[in-house]
Amino acid sequence: MADVLPRPVAGPARAAALARLMQLSSPTLPVGAFSYSQGLESALEAGWICDAATAGDWIESLGAGPYAQLEAPLWWRAHAAWQAGDAAALQAVNDLHLASREGAELRAEALQMGWSLARLARDLGAFGPAQQALLPAIEPPGFLVLHAGLAWAWDLDPEEALLGHAWSWAENQVMAAVKLIPLGQTEGQRLLLRLGDRLPDWVATGRTLAGGGEAALGGLAPGLGLAASRHEVQINRIFRS
Repeated sequence: MADVLPRPVAGPARAAALARLMQLSSPTLPVGAFSYSQGLESALEAGWICDAATAGDWIESLGAGPYAQLEAPLWWRAHAAWQAGDAAALQAVNDLHLASREGAELRAEALQMGWSLARLARDLGAFGPAQQALLPAIEPPGFLVLHAGLAWAWDLDPEEALLGHAWSWAENQVMAAVKLIPLGQTEGQRLLLRLGDRLPDWVATGRTLAGGGEAALGGLAPGLGLAASRHEVQINRIFRS
């Protein structure tokens, strides 16, 4: 008689890793990501974004630009530094990432979320002795480097972990658009479907650029810099960036 239940496609270790990946990528991760729009709120006030189509274009352009060409490569470098136990490389990646934040609010976001993730990792006992020994080298700790460290500590597949990081970023952007424009929940899910198809390309681009020199990194986005700066003096707002 044939089995009536499907056979498991992954062993317990793989299933546990996927659960950790979902935990790290979840919007319930208590790092405060939901409170930031990364300039999207200011772009809406300026009239650059007005509906689902323009919001999707804005988010996708940032994903293919600054995220894929700077955030993702630095994440790959940070993960490699955690794996190698290279404190100097970790600090270098952290410094470069913080220096790339265009404006006070974007820098404050990276630092606040980094501090929150470091505290969460400590409270969960997520880092072993080797990772704990590296933490003092990251000063002040930014979210991107801490995220790569937790992915390493939890033994997640790095490509999948970065995909989760990219998904979290895209989801936060879409949820901000849903609240601000506003959009319906179905329209927001359509946006996530659109962006979800792009995430593998962003991760792959980041991996390629991670092995190159500093000149390969970048992702020009003057609109993001302008929107983030304008948001610092925006009077009516609900997001912190």
